[in-house]
Amino acid sequence: MTRVRPLPFAKKVRYAFETAGAYFIYGFFAMLPLDAASDLGGWIMRRLGPRLGVTRTAYRNLALAMPEKTDVEKKEIVAGMWDNLGRVIAEYPHLKKIADRVDLAGMENARDVLASGKPAIFFGGHLANWEIPPLCAKRINMPLHVVYRKPNNPYVDGLLRHARREGGSAGQIAKGAEGAREILAALRKKESLGILVDQKMNEGLAIPFFGRDAMTAPGVAQFAVRVGCGLCPLRVERLQGARFRITIDKSIPAIDTGDRDADYRRIMTEVNRHLEAWIRERPEQWLWIHNRWPDSKPSKQVSG
Repeated sequence: MTRVRPLPFAKKVRYAFETAGAYFIYGFFAMLPLDAASDLGGWIMRRLGPRLGVTRTAYRNLALAMPEKTDVEKKEIVAGMWDNLGRVIAEYPHLKKIADRVDLAGMENARDVLASGKPAIFFGGHLANWEIPPLCAKRINMPLHVVYRKPNNPYVDGLLRHARREGGSAGQIAKGAEGAREILAALRKKESLGILVDQKMNEGLAIPFFGRDAMTAPGVAQFAVRVGCGLCPLRVERLQGARFRITIDKSIPAIDTGDRDADYRRIMTEVNRHLEAWIRERPEQWLWIHNRWPDSKPSKQVSG
């Protein structure tokens, strides 16, 4: 059993303040109707977000990924990104209510997975509200386990897990060595998973993303090839306010050719191709503040 080190006092104090703030924000937006909460969250972050230092990373990423965009267009994309993030935060207490506000498309692809008798790995990115796919899965009787990166603050993690359970998640698996074992166990029981695959990685495969190599975790490809299951693109779009569309595309075949490295690279290239296409269509709905490329470090000057 892994021994858990006690937290230093200063970190405990910081975590306590973070947790108090998180619960206050969650409780405040929980008291508002869904539409009012979403609108207010978007309004606040559209005005506050561009003033934060991390916005420099967003502008730098836009310059790398979409150099054809004008300064005015980049400014609008960044403002829209903060608006969307503010809405996501405000919608956490209302995930269960969003179920009736989601249009479903590509359900024939999900039914194909169900008919195959095999599990599926649904992959997506930090687009629109990335917490609502379990609502879609629940509606088509396909319980979905959510694989997520555990926050450093364990008390905030508890709040997020509560919100996801309310939102229909069948289970939650934190990334890591123990999480990998849980993922394999779930897949072998023919249970499906939802994983976000667009975050920065220090290690992995260098796979093209917007024409530039980005370190990409091959985990979803490794699990799919090992178990022989489908890898299904799942796109979330914010249509207007707190209304959404979820589209499931045809699954990417996880063929084991005997050359695992080539198989993983082929699959993850296709994964990044889907993500890039979604982001190009709705750039304001993606979280541009990750250091997604090796040269994403923000410069001192901010365009716009």
